Order: sequence, then structure tokens, then C-alpha cells
Amino acid sequence: MKLAILAVGHKPPAWVAQGCAEYQKRMPRELPLSIVEVKPESRGSKNREQLLAAEKVRLVAALQGYARMVVLDERGADLPTLKLAERLAAWMRAGGDTAFVIGGADGIDAALKLQADDAIRLSSLTLPHALARLILCEQLYRAISIVRQHPYHREG
Repeated sequence: MKLAILAVGHKPPAWVAQGCAEYQKRMPRELPLSIVEVKPESRGSKNREQLLAAEKVRLVAALQGYARMVVLDERGADLPTLKLAERLAAWMRAGGDTAFVIGGADGIDAALKLQADDAIRLSSLTLPHALARLILCEQLYRAISIVRQHPYHREG
């Protein structure tokens, strides 16, 4: 099974890219994590719906080949890390590659959200998109560490 983060946005700061690369490197061979940058729509005179519709087209194209789509959304499930690990284990048992979608500055198209297999949120706080990307990388590594009973995660 493969994991991917599809992130609408521009190239993140170097410290985010370096942090993500570190967690990608730590992922087990049987569960590689990739990051796909999806170009945001230029604002111009477009309204929010037009921007989201254009980004949806790009996201749908990037989602080809993934069996499961999980959107990151402020109204998504608020999962403690152990619950994320349980979901990851279930997805691994079910098989199929999984894509996590981080929308652009205006979010994710509502119709695309409805097509998602799952919706999760990382925090009740509003996070910059680059930081959300890094946190998701770390949490996916932490979740697989829990699944594999690796000592990275400590309950206490």
C-alpha cells in the first residue's frame, strides 16, 4: 500500500520540505509516503467557487489510481493518534493506495469532499497549509510506528 499527500499550494518553505523528507525516509518500504503538489488556481477576478472548481479538476486528475481519499477538513473527525493508527491499520488490511488531500487557501470543493472516503482534522486550531503538511507526515509516521509497536510513540 502507498500513501500520498496531495497538497494544493506552492512549494513550501525549506524547513517544511526537510521535515517532510525526514518522515518520508522513516516510513517502512511497504508503506511509502509521497507528496504531490497540486497547483493552486490563480485568483484574478474569480470567485471562491470558480477557484475551488478549477482546483477540483487538478485534484481529481492527481487522485487517479488511489483507492481511498481522505480529506483534511476543519469539520472532519477529530482523531487522537491511537485512533488514526487504528484507521491506518484497517486501511492496510483492506488494501489499496490512500491519498490525503490538503486543500488550498479556500479549502476543498464541497462535491469532492462528499466523494471522500473519510474526513479528518489535525487540530481545532487553524494551521498554515505548509505546517499541516508537516504535521500530517509526522502523524502518519507515528501511526505506523504504533501499528508496528515501534517505541517512537509513548503513551503516558
